[in-house]
Amino acid sequence: MSHPGNRIGLVFAVLGAVGFSFKAILIKLAYPYGVDAVTLLALRMGLSLPFFLALGWADQRRRQPLPLTGRDWGLMLGLGFSGYYLASYLDFLGLQYISAALERLILFAYPTLVVLFSAFFLGKPVTRRAAGAIALCYAGIALAVAHDLDLAGTARDVWIGGSLVFGSAVSYAVYLMGNGQAVGRLGAARVTAWASTIACVLCLAHFAATRPLGLLVQPAPVMGLAAAMALFSTVLPVWMVSEAIRRLGAGPVSLIGTLGPVVTLFLGWLILAEPIGMYQIVGGALVVAGVVLVGRKS
Repeated sequence: MSHPGNRIGLVFAVLGAVGFSFKAILIKLAYPYGVDAVTLLALRMGLSLPFFLALGWADQRRRQPLPLTGRDWGLMLGLGFSGYYLASYLDFLGLQYISAALERLILFAYPTLVVLFSAFFLGKPVTRRAAGAIALCYAGIALAVAHDLDLAGTARDVWIGGSLVFGSAVSYAVYLMGNGQAVGRLGAARVTAWASTIACVLCLAHFAATRPLGLLVQPAPVMGLAAAMALFSTVLPVWMVSEAIRRLGAGPVSLIGTLGPVVTLFLGWLILAEPIGMYQIVGGALVVAGVVLVGRKS
């Protein structure tokens, strides 16, 4: 019989994957009310900020770690900028143009980008398995793009939105490369807390510099969706995935995370009435297969 902690870890990993996948649905539900990407992102991150501050404070109280050096803060700034600010901003912009299902499939290519960047910048060889995984992922994305292009009059939107979301995946891959170095030295909770806090501040500063503060007062449905995004697609998934990794390990949790595109595809059809075609189903299967393959140990 499996250990109770393993079962809890499995539940947390699944719920975390579902929570992250639900973000695109909530964003698409908010846009018809006229809110723009910068304002919606500021609401999401502003509502998430108290949680990340509390996480950092609790970690400080529990472990009493050594003070962060100037180099550490520089690394945190870089991680906050690339992983949570820029990646989120490009993702929110992209969702103004493309379906939630296509967004999740393109974004989900980030593990293959980590492999490619590691080869280019760190000199790590690309194995046959990794090359095959990359080919599967991008074949799947091509099929999903073909599905969205097949919808009349959307070609320009698909290319603009797809490019923005791919930029988000690139930014997130850069974050992951730096995150591995930071977590090994500083700990996962500390890095998550302070990099996320910096990202929240950057999002709020972006809003303050480009929008009137009065835009933070939005219709009740937008405020409710932003709060749901902060709680169910930011705060709780971050905590659940961290707990799942602690109980199960990073490998199993990353594989469970491959549920993401499938969940978004289903929720997009159920909630947003986004059409599901055979190209999308096959494309989604290829992307998931590629990510599973690239995540397996040789």
